[in-house]
Amino acid sequence: MKYHDSIKQAERKMLLVSQQLQKWQLAPTPINYAVCYEFIHNRQGEMAIALVKHYASHKQIDNFLIEDLFQQYLLGQSQFREEIITDIDELLSFAESSSEKTINSAESLVYQVDSNIEQLASRSTTKIAEAIKKIKAASFQFKKQQQELNEKLAVSKEKSEALRVELEAARKEIYLDPLTGLYNRKALNKHLEVWSKEEPNKAIAAIVLNVDQLTEVNKQFGDLISDVLLTKIANKVGSYVGESGLPVRSGSDEFIVLLPEVEKSAAAEIGEKIRQGVEKLRFVSSKSGVRFPQMTVSLAINSFNLSQNVEKSLSYTRSVLSDLQLSGGNQLTVAN
Repeated sequence: MKYHDSIKQAERKMLLVSQQLQKWQLAPTPINYAVCYEFIHNRQGEMAIALVKHYASHKQIDNFLIEDLFQQYLLGQSQFREEIITDIDELLSFAESSSEKTINSAESLVYQVDSNIEQLASRSTTKIAEAIKKIKAASFQFKKQQQELNEKLAVSKEKSEALRVELEAARKEIYLDPLTGLYNRKALNKHLEVWSKEEPNKAIAAIVLNVDQLTEVNKQFGDLISDVLLTKIANKVGSYVGESGLPVRSGSDEFIVLLPEVEKSAAAEIGEKIRQGVEKLRFVSSKSGVRFPQMTVSLAINSFNLSQNVEKSLSYTRSVLSDLQLSGGNQLTVAN
């Protein structure tokens, strides 16, 4: 609501936003209200297009999507910010590399000057003796300047390392899901882009999994409890992936695990370990001792080549998973 809106205009805008939130079946939280307000009044064109596409694909507009749009479009976590971070990181790397080369070149020069002094000293003439004296003086002065430069570079390197830490924190804000700590969809797209440039025909195995009971738990116990349970499940998913894979929270109750250069059969084994690991989890409130329902996941395994349409492959895997869940949860299937 803008500061110069009249009371009637403000009331009308609030009514439109409230009606839209009811249509989406979302609570009027500050984040939901902010995104809906921008959508209603078309002040964020790209965000509106993303929402319309999502709605047109018959997908539910949920809190996860709204929070993702809020961070990406309203908090300025755009492609511009991402590129700036990348540019600064490259600049720091270049500066450090250049500094090391400068030090090496200077040390080499000092070594050459010192090495030639003995040869010049072997000729006993007054002028050469004087030259040697001057070269030694110049060498001493150069070494002194070099020492001062090294001290300054040491300070500069400390500052660079501190900035790298800040950049890494900013990267996490951009590429990590704030609730679970797993990667988000922006990170997924970024990794696919990098992998495609490195090896266009790279083979990828994909595990798409859904939490079976999350909607029911959310209705019965509320967002806070369902978020806690979801985080524990996410930790279990991440624990079976390690450094070789990319675990992503891709939806409210959906996770995708990408495994480069892994056979579909091996991915199925990992998926089965995840299924069994989640099935063994027990959720009990540490304060009240209340036992929450057992949580399970259903998984679909597929593989594709980066030269293919990745989104189409993932969509097909989702459809296979959806059919599997209709026949009952806590199952795994391998897509043909």
